Formats: sequence, structure tokens, C-alpha cells
Amino acid sequence: MAVSRQGTVGRSPPWNRRGRSPPWTDWESDAGSDRAGREAETERALRLLERQGLAAQSSARPGRWVAAPPGVALGALLTQQRHELEKAELAAALLAEEYRAGAAEAAVHDLVEVVTGADAVARRFLQIQLGAAQEVCALVTGDPVVVSGTENDAEERAADRGVRYRVVVERSVFDLPQGITELSAALGRDEQVRVVDQVPTKLVIADGTLALVPLTAPATEPAALVVHASGLLELLSGLFESVWRDALPLRLGESGVTEEEPDGPDATDLEVLSLLLAGLTDASVAKQLDLGLRTVQRRVKRLMELTGVTTRLQLGWHAYERGWVARNR
Repeated sequence: MAVSRQGTVGRSPPWNRRGRSPPWTDWESDAGSDRAGREAETERALRLLERQGLAAQSSARPGRWVAAPPGVALGALLTQQRHELEKAELAAALLAEEYRAGAAEAAVHDLVEVVTGADAVARRFLQIQLGAAQEVCALVTGDPVVVSGTENDAEERAADRGVRYRVVVERSVFDLPQGITELSAALGRDEQVRVVDQVPTKLVIADGTLALVPLTAPATEPAALVVHASGLLELLSGLFESVWRDALPLRLGESGVTEEEPDGPDATDLEVLSLLLAGLTDASVAKQLDLGLRTVQRRVKRLMELTGVTTRLQLGWHAYERGWVARNR
């Protein structure tokens, strides 16, 4: 076939002019470069997973990788991150306390903080426990609003660090769905737990230097007061000690959580006895001492069991003989 200058037959391909390479060689070069890049990126990712304990090179098949068991590898990572987060939270709380302690004179408005909103109150509730170094004292009601016992993971973490817990719970806590389970867990951590019919308010005190008390009126969002070292904090500490003194200890036995009866009458028992011996009825005694009628009757029954008598007349005689009440001259 003849080749004309104007025709295309017999011409050299455009990519062959001036020493140019065929276009598919460029495609092959780009593909090889992309593959090498992907291999390098994969290698870096596998090395990172290896350092984190999530993957390892196969000993049976060189050049192959195997995944680590998720339960072991991820569990270790979660534990490490949880520990680091706990240390960061504790460091922040301690830094805040050092800042306050370093102030020459604390302003009056710095002694009390108002925290509003369920999330904000829950955060401060957990922070106060995580920031405690020695002891946490708490009054617990049977109607948790912001943080329930199962959500209070700060308590377990603080107890594991050696923080001592003294807790007084209302008797209604026993009726909560997880009440017995939570009390059993607390007693299992060697926390000191006592019970009363009713606590005057919810309260948390950390190391005797910081307290959280609810400030919630009906039909409003949850709010709380954060009280720093002051006369108000001393008053709250005194309130806790008063409730603690009259509460009955709980213990964890083979049959579960039970109340541990004291060896002798407490101050409230003696007041009940004195008023009964003065001729007041159970209802009058309850009103006089601001107690529930069932509380008075329960205390009288326990005193009768303690003295081994079956009538209140016998209880009065034993009370005189044991010096629990003074004889009228």
C-alpha cells in the first residue's frame, strides 16, 4: 500500500515520535507506584496495630498477619485508657483544690457554688468522689434523681484507691430494684453502711473540705450547692455525724444484707424510754422527737428484745436497773 504525505497509513504513531513511550507503559508505571504506596501504607498500619497489641505476624506463615483476640487486646486498651482518664480527672480535681488553698483570702462567693442542670450536677457528684483522698461521707435517699447507684462508678474507683466510705441510706433503698445489689457491693468493698428510716437530705462530703447538697424545688430542673470549707460545711458535717450516730449498721452475711443491732440503747432510744416512762403514748413520743410512729415502735421492740422481756412494764423496770433512765425521787 502506498503511503501519502496527507494520509495516516504508514505514519509512525504519535507516541513513537521524538522517543515518546507508549501510553500503556505510563499506566503500568502509575499502577505500580500506587500499589507500592498502598503496600507501604498497609505496612505502617499493621506496625501500628502491632504496637497496640491488636495484631501480630504469623509464626506459621511468614509474611502474613493475624488479629489478636479482641477480648484480650481491646480489654487491655480500655483498661489503660480508663486508668489514664481517671488520673487526668484526679489531677484536675487536685489542681482546683490547690488553687483554692493557695488563695490568700477566699471571697465569700467562692465558698458556695450553684450548679444547675442534671448533667452538671452529675459531673460534680462524680468529681467530688474522684477528688477525695481520705474519706467520703454520704446521706442517700430512696429516690435518686440525677445519678443512681449503678451509675455511680466513681464510688467503686475511689474505694479501690483506698478512700474510706461512710454511708447512711434510707430504709426505702431496700425497695429499689437494684437496692440490695448495690448495698451488697458497697459492703463487699468494706464500706461502712448504716440505715435509718429517713435521712434529712441528700448529702456528699469529701475529706471534710467539700460538700454537695441538693437545691431543688418542685417542678424545677435539678440543682445543687457545692460548699467549700466554711461554717456551712461544718454544719453539714455535724448533720451527717448526727444521722450516722443514730443509724443502725448494716452487715453482709450468708443470708445477705442485714441490720446489725447495737449492744445497748443509743441516745434516741433513751429519749424514747424516758418519754414513755413519763406516760406519753407512742404517737406523742413520735411527735415530740420528730420520729415516725413505726420508728418509735420498732425501737421499743428492739429494746424489749435486748432486755429479754415481753411487756413494757418489765422494760421500764430493766431500764431503771441498768441505769438507762434515772429514778424519780
